[in-house]
Amino acid sequence: MSPQTPERDFGVYVHVPFCAVRCGYCDFNTYAPGEVDGATPEGYVAAALAEMALARRAMGDDPRPARTVFFGGGTPTMLDASALIRLLDEVRLTWGLTADAEVTTEANPDSVTEESLGALASAGFTRVSFGMQSAVPHVLATLERTHQPENVARAAQWARAAGLAVSLDLIYGTPGESLDDWRASVDAALALEPDHISAYALVIEPGTRMGGQLRRGLIAPTDPDLQAAMYELADDAFTAAGLNWYEVSNWARTPDQRCRHNIAYWRSHDWWGVGPGAHSYLGPRAGGAGSVPARRWWNVKHPLAYSRRLAEGLSPEDDGEDLTPEALAFERIMLGLRLADGLEREAVGTDKADAIAHLIADGVLDGASALRGRLVLTRRGRLLADAAIRALA
Repeated sequence: MSPQTPERDFGVYVHVPFCAVRCGYCDFNTYAPGEVDGATPEGYVAAALAEMALARRAMGDDPRPARTVFFGGGTPTMLDASALIRLLDEVRLTWGLTADAEVTTEANPDSVTEESLGALASAGFTRVSFGMQSAVPHVLATLERTHQPENVARAAQWARAAGLAVSLDLIYGTPGESLDDWRASVDAALALEPDHISAYALVIEPGTRMGGQLRRGLIAPTDPDLQAAMYELADDAFTAAGLNWYEVSNWARTPDQRCRHNIAYWRSHDWWGVGPGAHSYLGPRAGGAGSVPARRWWNVKHPLAYSRRLAEGLSPEDDGEDLTPEALAFERIMLGLRLADGLEREAVGTDKADAIAHLIADGVLDGASALRGRLVLTRRGRLLADAAIRALA
């Protein structure tokens, strides 16, 4: 019997820490050329391959193949297609892939070619998620995005011709972005007929270049009321175009075109994160001497430190934590409530009856669904998801 719980899927996340430039709003573990002397794509690939070998040994006799693989970053397509294919081949050799495996790479529209996308599709990639962010030049300039709006249409056409499903990432609430600007971006995205759209409200993090601009008064803070209006505009437009929400910030044309890898995160399935700064999670399971608690851990962030540890035969793990039943219960609420399927009533304590009643009365939870035993956010509730989670956790 597997030491893992068989009803949980297993996925692999591969973090590629390279970008052509670091955008002003980005606080991810990414590095532009010249920011880390000595960190090379070749060294990264060798280290990532070594981590996969270590991971296979650490997971023992777990027979589950990966049902999803997600290459994120950074910009994974800063690597040659041959390098990404080599990494995917190693995932296949290390864990195996299910027959219906979803394999996604993130990409910038100007970091792919018709040939590279064709090569990825031939090697087993099934989806590409393009960082479109906006179709308005002054908004892209504020975000410090380097691509031209027309590059998105060209890249999406290439991907679709290669047989890849196409997802677009959008950001709304950029300083200086008007509702009309956002409408233009939404319309431009829908004109490309994507299979999937993610739309995220901009959060200006203190440690970013944009955070510094905000402190110095060079840009205005985001307006939460405007962001709410932008969300509602997008939801109306996406729904009218046949894309339905399945998570607060994600819409898909059909259930099969939802991002299964991200759904696995929200449903607390298991995954191994490969690469500098990557996080991993294995849920509670049976072990040789009894039950093993759920554990989350993360790798060292610096690409050189990551590569050196693996070159020396050491684990790249920086730190981790065992998760208590209480922590798992909180995460079940925090993650599950964001999904259109909602959360089973039993996941919330019996002492939350009054809180549920108030959230229904305030139009945050759907009353009919609650009567059927599911806690489902209304559209107003999606805008107030964090408050709803606090009330129920």
